[in-house]
Amino acid sequence: MDYTEAEKSIDELLTSAYTTNKLQNIVDFLFDSFEHYSWIGIYLVKNSDLILGPWKGISPTEHTKIPIGKGICGSAAASGHTEIISDVTKDKRYLACFLSTKSEIVVPIKKNTKVLGEIDIDSDKPNAFTQKDADFLEHIAEKISAVL
Repeated sequence: MDYTEAEKSIDELLTSAYTTNKLQNIVDFLFDSFEHYSWIGIYLVKNSDLILGPWKGISPTEHTKIPIGKGICGSAAASGHTEIISDVTKDKRYLACFLSTKSEIVVPIKKNTKVLGEIDIDSDKPNAFTQKDADFLEHIAEKISAVL
């Protein structure tokens, strides 16, 4: 699926009157639509932590609560900037979740400059994420922020 088509589908998920769990539906859609997305989670900020909300992957992560500033997820939440990690084994901030994970992208969900949460995606492929993924996911994060 291309990014433009996916973005239209996500718009439909967010605006549908029949969608009761919009964030889980977005996670499911992304996981099912992009082969290189092997685990997807949306974390929401609560006090000084990121709390795992909806997710989809082969198995759950043990990292359901991450302090802001810790790990790649916590760093992205602290800075408010997208993080693309081509090789997680070379980033000392990486909090290992799965042995199969080779790369990761973390995209903050912001309202103005305030970080409300983030989209965290792992891939079993090295160098899986490009600027196209970042641009696409930043648009999705912006749409999600409007419903939080």
